[in-house]
Amino acid sequence: MTRTDHLDVPRPDARVHFGVFFQGVNHWTVWSDPASGSQIDPANFRKVAQTAERGLFDAFFLGEGLRLREVDGRIHELDVAGRPDAVTQLAALAAVTDRIGLVSTSNTTFNEPADLARRLSGLDLLSAGRAGWNVVTTDNAWTGANFRRGGYLDHADRYRRAEEFLTVARALWDGWADEWADEWAHGAVSGAADAPAWAAPDAVRRVRHQGPQFDVDLAPTLPRSPQGHPVIFQAGDSGEGRDFAARNADVIFSAHGNDFDDALAFAEDVRRRLRAAGRPEDDLRILPGTEIILGATEEEALEKKHWIRLQQVTPATALGVAGLLWGLDLSGRDADGPLPKEDPVVGENDGSFGARRVADPRAVVAEWREKAEANGWSLRETVIHLGPQRGHVGTPAGLADRFAHWVRHGAVDGFNVTPYLIPDGLDDIVNLLVPALQERGVYPDRYTGTTLREHLGLRAPLTRRAG
Repeated sequence: MTRTDHLDVPRPDARVHFGVFFQGVNHWTVWSDPASGSQIDPANFRKVAQTAERGLFDAFFLGEGLRLREVDGRIHELDVAGRPDAVTQLAALAAVTDRIGLVSTSNTTFNEPADLARRLSGLDLLSAGRAGWNVVTTDNAWTGANFRRGGYLDHADRYRRAEEFLTVARALWDGWADEWADEWAHGAVSGAADAPAWAAPDAVRRVRHQGPQFDVDLAPTLPRSPQGHPVIFQAGDSGEGRDFAARNADVIFSAHGNDFDDALAFAEDVRRRLRAAGRPEDDLRILPGTEIILGATEEEALEKKHWIRLQQVTPATALGVAGLLWGLDLSGRDADGPLPKEDPVVGENDGSFGARRVADPRAVVAEWREKAEANGWSLRETVIHLGPQRGHVGTPAGLADRFAHWVRHGAVDGFNVTPYLIPDGLDDIVNLLVPALQERGVYPDRYTGTTLREHLGLRAPLTRRAG
């Protein structure tokens, strides 16, 4: 791809935003490589966050796992497993970083708004305005079994609860009067030593909320940080998820980051929903998740990709993935042999599985068989070729041209990068790709603000806007 003409694009001043996603549970992280580090060692979290900050990334992003992944009631031992409490881990990282945003994935299905809003507000204050919240829901009973009420919510009910949860959280974050929030920021909440009281009578507004999900009556304990509220991230791809993001979020993650036309269609749909929600169409940053594989030449990059895929989809992993599709225990089969001859066993997904089964396995198996026969693929090769297609592969210059084209034409605002190796998987991106992007004028050469909201170029929180 040739470099985009600065004068012939819809958004000539657009910039690429990067975040890094420290997943913790997945087979995409190559845990078997000798260079791979622990997923729970604090030193590795620190290394990734500080490398990302050196590369001027906007955010360090943590997933959440309220329970280890399971398959039919058994711990899924083929995945990397390790997810410390996100807010706790990010609070520790706030002390060893200066500018990078710190985003916690925190669940609205099994948390309570008064507690979670306070913890996120604490992270926001500790980091001087660098906190973000990835608002997620959970639909499965295997996670619900960790909690007293158990069970799980239907899809629509999950979003209704999430929206009411966020409404309560924002009310709590807005509970301190503006002048007192400012005073706290300047270290003078209590005023003069001879003041008649520590705080004015109207310094804190009591929050009373009664709704279908929550009944809350309390006075917020913390003021706002310099960025006002934690930045709200959201990752739902359904119609309900996109509408929720259009009404509530500052950033939307997506799986639409591999193909330009697909990414642009997603972005245009999100912008349409933003307008319908009464918001400016540039009010939401779009950051699809991606993997980036770099090589000195295109051929080297493709060879590296092939090696990485073989490490990610080991024979045991291939049999596990196929076993979920077939509904059979394939652990004794040859992953480098042909696909199973048996028809898939179709069972009802009752929400108890820690790994998802597909809605129509017969149709997927038929497609796999057709393409495997046409291409001469083994079972393992079929899983690699027909499984999730992840990321971008190429030279630093080639990917810099591609990303410049994508952001300047409005398909994305950047990417949430998933390293395939922890803790050193960002090094090539920071050392090679970032300078190439800077040469093209689509990436900053320094942080120009101190808060996550400033890094992303976002407006004030939705409840803090005039009118």
